[in-house]
Parts: sequence; structure tokens; C-alpha cells
Amino acid sequence: MSIQIRPAQPTDADKAVPLIIDAIGDIANRLTGATEEEIVTERLRELFMRTDNRHSYLYTYIAEINDDMVGVIVLYPGEDAPDLDRNLTNWLMEKGVPTPEIDAESLLGELYIDTVCIDPTFRGKGIGTQLFTFVEELAKRKGYTQLALNVETQKDSAIRLYKRLGYEIVSPWTIIGEPFHHMVKHI
Repeated sequence: MSIQIRPAQPTDADKAVPLIIDAIGDIANRLTGATEEEIVTERLRELFMRTDNRHSYLYTYIAEINDDMVGVIVLYPGEDAPDLDRNLTNWLMEKGVPTPEIDAESLLGELYIDTVCIDPTFRGKGIGTQLFTFVEELAKRKGYTQLALNVETQKDSAIRLYKRLGYEIVSPWTIIGEPFHHMVKHI
């Protein structure tokens, strides 16, 4: 099984957005200012095709097998997060969302892995591990010494995977009022 990893394009929105929603769950509602599935999906598609927010195609990489999308990973520099989130807040205000709250998810100096999701049909085949290996190599080329991510505290299997990949829990974190672990890998 040959997996190709490539930068996303705006035209990937229709296939990438459902995977992003699968990964981020209720955070999608906060990021879009909506609760109806159709509106959440349409607004995330719009965000994906823009260039100024954390879920832009510019920060997304696609895993493919035989030209079929089987996974996505979204990452950005921690130092870019405040601007990306400010742009997202402004976009939400334009949509009429009153005082949107976007929780900070990363720290300066980190290459932050915001979202990773493998198509359910392809889970357990090592695609996620390959995406993380790709990101580590990308981080080294860009001069980063630290990768980071947040994981919900009750997601034991994900925590085990991240620990196996060399990430360690460094601090508690809160996103949309829920407890997360902030995990870091020094590279």
C-alpha cells in the first residue's frame, strides 16, 4: 500500500472537511458559529478554501492511496496562531456570531498539529503514523525543535499512540471548556 502525502488544494474541500469535522467534533461548532450539520460543513468548506485561518488548505496535508484521500493533517506554527485566530474571529463576526470565543491551542515555538484524521475505512493501517513521520521531517526542514498537539484526556488510545510516537504530556489544557492534555515531542 503506497501512501502519498501532498499539500492540500482548495479543491480538496469536499473530501477533507468531513474528515476535519470527524476529528474536531464539537469544536467545529465553535469554529463556525453554527450547530446545524449542513451549515457547519459549508462554513468549514469556506474556511478551508480561504488562506487566513487555522483550517485553511495552506496548513493542510493530504494522505492518498491511488489518488483517493485517506487522511488529513492540519498544522501551523504556534507564532501564527494569534493572527489565524484573530482572522477567524473577524470572519465569525461578519457571519453575525456574537462575541465568538476561539480558544488558543498552541504556544510560541511549536509547530502545532491542530487536526489529524484517517478515513475510518483505512484506520489501523499505519497511515496516521506516516503522517506524523512526514510532519516531523517537515518540522526539521523548517527549523522547528518542537511539535505539539492537544488530545482529549479521555481518548486513551490516541494518548497511547502519541506516547508511542514520542510525545509526552507537558500540561493540562482547556478547549471549549473540556479538559485536554498538551503533548510535545522534541525533535
